[in-house]
Amino acid sequence: MNILKNADGSPKRMSDQNLLLTITIAVFFLMYICAVIFLGSGFLKPQTFFNILNENAALIILSCGMSLVMITGGIDISVGTLTALVCMSCAVNLDYNGGNVLTSLLIALGIGLAFGLIQGYLIAYLEIQPFIVTLVGMFFAKGMTTIVNATQFNVANEEFQALKSTRIIVPFMGAYNKKGVYVPAYVEIGVIVALITVIVLFVLLKWTKLGRGFYAIGGNSQSANMLGINVKRTKFCAYLLCGILAGIGGFVYFLHVGSGSPSHASGAEMNAIASSIIGGTMLSGGSGNIIGTLFGVLSLSTIKNIVSSLGLDEAWWTNITVAAMICLFLVIQSIVLSRKNKAKS
Repeated sequence: MNILKNADGSPKRMSDQNLLLTITIAVFFLMYICAVIFLGSGFLKPQTFFNILNENAALIILSCGMSLVMITGGIDISVGTLTALVCMSCAVNLDYNGGNVLTSLLIALGIGLAFGLIQGYLIAYLEIQPFIVTLVGMFFAKGMTTIVNATQFNVANEEFQALKSTRIIVPFMGAYNKKGVYVPAYVEIGVIVALITVIVLFVLLKWTKLGRGFYAIGGNSQSANMLGINVKRTKFCAYLLCGILAGIGGFVYFLHVGSGSPSHASGAEMNAIASSIIGGTMLSGGSGNIIGTLFGVLSLSTIKNIVSSLGLDEAWWTNITVAAMICLFLVIQSIVLSRKNKAKS
C-alpha cells in the first residue's frame, strides 16, 4: 500500500479540511446504517433518502451560502426570514398581481441580490459587525414579509402548480408497494438546483482565486492583505453570494411548500449554521468544505428522522439531539484546532 510522505520521509498529515470532511461523511453513513439495522427497512428504500433531499433542498442552498461567509470568519442570520420574504413576495406576485413563474424567480433573485449588496457593503466596507448587520436584516425581512401579506395562503396559479408538481424520475431506484405496484423513485426540481449549487461552489472554492481568497481572509485577514488580496472586496463578494443563494434557496423552498406565510423557514438560519458546523466549517473561519456542508444537512435531517422513527415526536427530543450533535462536532473542531497549533509550534 502506498502511503503519501513528506520530503523528509515522514507520513504526510491529512489536511484539517479533509479530516473534518471524512469525519462528517463517516458519521452520516454510520447513522444511516444504524437506522437501517435497528429501525427497519424503510431507511433502506432509495426514496427515503431522496425524500431527505426533497425536503432539504432549500436548506442545502442556504447552508452553502452560510458556509461561504463562515469560511471568511463571518455569519449571516438573516437567511431564514429572507426565505419567508421571498416566498410571500412570489406568492403575492403569482396570485394577486397576475405574475408568472419567471417574474417570481426574478423577484426572488432581486430580493437576495439587494440583501447581499447592502449587508455586504455594511460589513465589508463600513466594517460593522456581521452579527449586528444581519440581525437588522433579519428583523427587516420579517417586517417586510408581514407588510407584503400578513396571512398564509396556498398559491393557485396553474403554471406554478405544474412546475411544483414536476418530478424527475430516478431510473432503477423504484420499489414495489404493498399492493405489488411499482412506484418509481423521484426527486423534485429543487434537488437538482441544490446539487448544481454544491458543484458550482465546490469548483469556486477549490479552483478559483476568489475561493482561495475566502479561505485566506478567514484564516488571517492581515496576512491575506499582505499577500495582495483585496480583503474588503472578497468579504463583500462572500455576502453578495450568500444573499443571492438565499434568494435562490427561498424560491426552491417556495416550490416545495407552494404557499406564502410569515412563519415559513422559521429557524432555517440556525439549521444552516448547524449544518455548516457539522459539515466541518469552523466558526473561527479559514476552513470549510461545501461537500461537507451537503453531508451536514443530510446528517442533521437523518438524526431528526431517526428521533421521529423512535416515537419521540416531542420537539424537545429533536432539539436536544441536534444540540448534542453540534456539541460533538464543536469538540472535534477544537481537537483539530489544537492539532494545528501543535503542528505550528
